Amino acid sequence: MICIERTHEDGDHIWIFCPGCQEAHALQVTGSKAWTWNGDLEKPTFSPSLLCVSKIRCHSFICNGRIKFLGDCEHDLKGQTVDLPELPDWLSE
Repeated sequence: MICIERTHEDGDHIWIFCPGCQEAHALQVTGSKAWTWNGDLEKPTFSPSLLCVSKIRCHSFICNGRIKFLGDCEHDLKGQTVDLPELPDWLSE
C-alpha cells in the first residue's frame, strides 16, 4: 500500500511517505481545508501541490501514484519524478 486514510477530528487525511524528506506527509481530504483526491489508495492524485516545510522545504505534485518534486525542494530528489514508495510498517499499522 502506498497511502493510508485516517480519520481525525478536523477531517479525513491521506498519509504518504515522502522519499525526498524521508518522512510522512498528511493531506487533508475532507473538511474546509481539503485537497482534492481521486479516491485511489494505490495511485493517488491530489490537487493543488503539496508544500511541506519542516526540517527542509519539500514542494511537489502527486499524480497517479507518482510524486513530481519541484525545483524549490531542498533535498536530493529536487526536479525528479518518482513512484510513491510503499508505506513503512510504522506508518501502516
